[in-house]
Amino acid sequence: MSETTSSSATRVLISRSALAEAAVAAVAAGGSVADLRGDAYGHGTLRVARAVTVAGARRVVVDSATEVALLAGEGISAAASGTADIDPGVLYGIRDGEQATRTPPLRLLGSILSTKILHAGDAVSYGYTYRAPSVRTVALVTGGYAQGIVRALGNHAQVEINGELCPIIGRVAMDVCVVDLGDSDAAAGSDVTYFGGSGPAAHQLSQWAAVTGMSAAGLLTVAASHAVREEEA
Repeated sequence: MSETTSSSATRVLISRSALAEAAVAAVAAGGSVADLRGDAYGHGTLRVARAVTVAGARRVVVDSATEVALLAGEGISAAASGTADIDPGVLYGIRDGEQATRTPPLRLLGSILSTKILHAGDAVSYGYTYRAPSVRTVALVTGGYAQGIVRALGNHAQVEINGELCPIIGRVAMDVCVVDLGDSDAAAGSDVTYFGGSGPAAHQLSQWAAVTGMSAAGLLTVAASHAVREEEA
């Protein structure tokens, strides 16, 4: 996992219950070997290995012999090569260009650093690709392209704040981005959901894939690997 500073850190919350449900659904959909490469798409190799084997997977595919040995110590059969046949879209709650059918196990979070009033004509971020059409309140949010929030998402993607979707405006910077708060009264310290969870941003990752032309799996893995990882029930 990459080191981040407190001023730029994003977080991932991994739901144990959602992961267990996804593992059961993925195994039930067919196959016996799960793909856990890329640190299980950023979810944590050991965590997902346990979930899929409890659900009935016979083996997992990982990145290295070191991980094979680690999992062997847990009584889990693993290989550093080979083909996985369990659908990762079901296991990790991701789809390219379409929404998954259940709550994703992983939620990517930033937080509001500060808020500011923009007046009509005021611009934000590099190159001034966004100018406020009227008075509005915006937030500076942790998470930039160094944390896997791809530059192309500026002016094209939304985040969830207080249960509402709010657009990312202007260019995404290295460690932060700017969000139009709309009618939200969110303040500094409030959580910002980029994707995942059970709210309106649950499947924003599919929008990321559509905007960037990149795979949802690749976007998920990079963003999760640059975040501080936590668990929730």
